[in-house]
Amino acid sequence: MKRMAIFSLFFALLFVLLSGCGSSETNSSAGNGKSGGARVIKVANYFAETHPQNVALREKFKKIVEEKSNGSLKVEIYPNSALGAEQEFYNGVRNGTIEMGIPGLIMQNDIPKMGVPEWPFLFKDFEHVKKVLNGPIGKEIAAELETKHGVVPLAWSANGFRMFSSNRTIDSIDDFKGLRLRMPNIPNYITIGKLLGANVTPLPISEVFTALEQKVVDGQDNPIATLRASGWYEVQTDVLESKHMFSPNVYVVNKKFWDSLTDEQRKIIQEAAKEAANYEFELMEKSYEEDKKFLQEHGIKFTTPSSEFEKQMEEAVQPLYDELFKKYDWAEDLYKRIKAEAK
Repeated sequence: MKRMAIFSLFFALLFVLLSGCGSSETNSSAGNGKSGGARVIKVANYFAETHPQNVALREKFKKIVEEKSNGSLKVEIYPNSALGAEQEFYNGVRNGTIEMGIPGLIMQNDIPKMGVPEWPFLFKDFEHVKKVLNGPIGKEIAAELETKHGVVPLAWSANGFRMFSSNRTIDSIDDFKGLRLRMPNIPNYITIGKLLGANVTPLPISEVFTALEQKVVDGQDNPIATLRASGWYEVQTDVLESKHMFSPNVYVVNKKFWDSLTDEQRKIIQEAAKEAANYEFELMEKSYEEDKKFLQEHGIKFTTPSSEFEKQMEEAVQPLYDELFKKYDWAEDLYKRIKAEAK
């Protein structure tokens, strides 16, 4: 009996050890982008959970990818800078620690053509934007992402037309003087703010609320959907409907991860990205009046610039165009082609 007890104890310990090895293998697999045999696609962005970007990701991208792949692909969405600020999660996509991301055009510092969609007063309306970005010009603009940054562009989505929010009314070009304005740390943005006469403070989007709340800055520029979703209306009083710039976002996926997928999986992801991005464009365009009403109900005053004020702002930023046309031999031609698409 004693011998049987010893054997029983031995086999029990052996079972525990073997179970532990199996558990370690599962955890290791999860750390390599797999979950129960499925390939995991982490998608990072800096938008609040209620923003149209994340609504489209949940309702379209995640649903389509998981259903059409029959469970071979699993999508995990990380909103609100959960995997780091914009530059950090974009770097994560580049080095492969994050499979996908939806950054703005932060890569324009290295790839100048990626800054083109954010040139000031370039686009007439949403239809103009979609026509340009979803056509040959959009492909031309994003052509260097794969070779230079190791990410594959999948689709253009909309951040929206940017406007200035502030803690005082801006209804003339002179009101920019002395305004402490937060802008993204991107040269063209900073130049635009300075040319308008503001004192520019570059900050990542994750730090904007605190900077506004503590009055480190007086204002910022973003589409009003972001103003609403991020709660900045709590620490601002005014919005100038300047529409001075259109900001797109771009769905990007790590190239090595992309190349490791099957043809069928790549097709599913590509189609899901385009459908989600198109849906997000629709949500952004339709939400403007609703967002405006919400913000007005929460004490935000909207100012529509006069035609004279609009002309003054356009004239103020013209030196940026002069510099771009001089610096890049492709810039003026591309500008003219984009403007021509509005006709």
